[in-house]
Amino acid sequence: MKKKEVTLGSNAVRAAICSLMTVFIFASFAVRLFQWQIIDSTEYQEEVLSATTYTMTTEASRGEILDKNGKQLVVNDSGYRIMFNKLYMKENSENEIIHRLIGLMELRKEPWIDKLPVYIDNNGIYQFKEGYDNTIDFIKSKSMLNMNKYATAQDCMSEFVEHYEIDSTLYTQKELRDIISVRYNMEFSGYSSSNPYKFADNISRDMIAVVLENSQGFPGVECTGTFLRYCKEGTLAPHLFGTVGAISQEEYNEHKSEGYSYNDRIGKSGIEYALESYLRGTNGEKRITKTADGAVIEETETIHAVPGNTVYLTIDSSLQEATDKALEKYVKEAGKTYSDCIAGAAVMLDVKNFSVLACSSYPSFDLQKYNTDDDYYEKLVSDDKLPLFDRALTGNFIVGSTFKPCVAAAALEEGIVTDSSTIFCSQNYDYYKTDIIKCLGYHEAVNVKGALAQSCNYFFADVGRRLGIDTMDIYAEKFGLGIHTGIELYESTGILAGRDSNVWYEGNTCQAAIGQSDNAFTPIQLGAYAATLANDGVRLKTHFVDHITDFKGETVILDNSQPEVLNTVGVSTENMKIVQQGMREVVTSGTAKDIFGKYSVPVAAKTGTAENIGSDNVTFIAYAPYEKPEVAVAVVVEHGGNGQYSMGIAKAMFDSYFKSTGRIKEQPKNTTSKKNTSSKSAE
Repeated sequence: MKKKEVTLGSNAVRAAICSLMTVFIFASFAVRLFQWQIIDSTEYQEEVLSATTYTMTTEASRGEILDKNGKQLVVNDSGYRIMFNKLYMKENSENEIIHRLIGLMELRKEPWIDKLPVYIDNNGIYQFKEGYDNTIDFIKSKSMLNMNKYATAQDCMSEFVEHYEIDSTLYTQKELRDIISVRYNMEFSGYSSSNPYKFADNISRDMIAVVLENSQGFPGVECTGTFLRYCKEGTLAPHLFGTVGAISQEEYNEHKSEGYSYNDRIGKSGIEYALESYLRGTNGEKRITKTADGAVIEETETIHAVPGNTVYLTIDSSLQEATDKALEKYVKEAGKTYSDCIAGAAVMLDVKNFSVLACSSYPSFDLQKYNTDDDYYEKLVSDDKLPLFDRALTGNFIVGSTFKPCVAAAALEEGIVTDSSTIFCSQNYDYYKTDIIKCLGYHEAVNVKGALAQSCNYFFADVGRRLGIDTMDIYAEKFGLGIHTGIELYESTGILAGRDSNVWYEGNTCQAAIGQSDNAFTPIQLGAYAATLANDGVRLKTHFVDHITDFKGETVILDNSQPEVLNTVGVSTENMKIVQQGMREVVTSGTAKDIFGKYSVPVAAKTGTAENIGSDNVTFIAYAPYEKPEVAVAVVVEHGGNGQYSMGIAKAMFDSYFKSTGRIKEQPKNTTSKKNTSSKSAE
């Protein structure tokens, strides 16, 4: 038999080779393990024992703000910031690093965080800034410099030089001041190995590139990504959305127990402020292990950051945009005739739940530019037209005859008048000889519905006198005038004549009854008042938030779909119907006929012209459709002079709302530049 030849390709040879390789590999592991555990064990044990583990915070993104239809309004954009990380910074190198870094920043006109309330006056003397008393007291306290309360800024700065071991001969006075500012802020913010310091926020890509190019000279200086607030349509309802900014000392002291750090940003105004707890999110943590000689040997994310919740507002973006445009258009148009007309406000509420569909204040501003352009901010602050002032929520306006439906409802319920009773209007109401009220019409015998339609001052002056100011104020509050509406944002309470007046005479009651005297209400109050009239006297809580979900949109955290009843006005259904019929007659035969008499959707309304210093305020409240109300509006044009401007704004708002339903037909064009003397005289 022929002997079988063994080759390298045979199975036996391959198995032998694999076995030898396996033995070799395991032998190598065994030798290495023996070296680690026996020979070098002492060295590695010392290294492990000398290593230090630090826990650092990782930033969570802020929740988004959307409109009622899910359209993004305020979102997050990526940005850059410069941080000081003590884990990587050489000891006693801070002063020189800060000096060189500020030089680079200022060369490229980039901002850095400067919170030291000290400046250099024209004589080269350090002075404290005004309005920073709490911060200055802290600087002098035992927690910082331990100086007496009479210490000057010059004294404090000299002490700071010693405190931070700064060689004052190496720097100019301004450079010295800037180094101290950063060192002070670092100390106050708790800068440590586990708490990096934010030196600059919202830095340009170019600046980041410059810092990275010089990274060898800036040990411990890190350029990191961050989240910046971005308003997609900066001119859309900027007063409502509000702003986010660096946390102040006072805010930090108030919120540090909630987990805020001195590097955090926090809501400062508007929705951003009111819903801070929902929008903020939860920061994460990462663990960093560092050896005794400063080498970082491990980084591990131990807790993932959780983004903030998503807020859905009740605002309808398209309706808000239409309201903004109409308000700007008609205020400017009124200003051509009445030079002191520069401002106004308008709101629309959903009658079924009192959610705010649109809320506009003019003059306005661009929120995105406000957040990113310091020069633009300075222009806004110095603008005497006060574009940052939210007139819709905090502006108190004399409202004139729009107050009369409230007086009519009170008079009917109190039995002062009935549907059929009349008062003879001879134009001049002279019950109080020293306080004669002039009616702009001569209405003769007029009932309550006719008095509403023609806005008869004589009728309401007499009715108001018989009601008395106390009873009138009770009903006004029930209708939501002179009290908070319940919105999530800051709002003024308004001014209610009699209740809030320092001096009161009997004759003032007649003026109050026609919407004059001290009566001054906010547009949002007028909107809630109009919605209450439309809702048969049931006043609901006005609100801007529709619902809130987690960032994934999977879990509803807050739901405002069920309206909250605040009160009922205590007027019978029969009497409320009489007032509503009177408001309908305002449109069919009264002071709003020219604008809304042929409108495709039946409207109930009340016009108002209020005497003021300068040109009159013109106001307007309305709801539609008349039989089954869906929305209510309120408009104020400050010093607007003529009612067609306020009604023109309201019509544009109704047009925008009803257009999508197909209930709006082409309307004949109205000439708004020409005064409607009949509407004016009826007020």
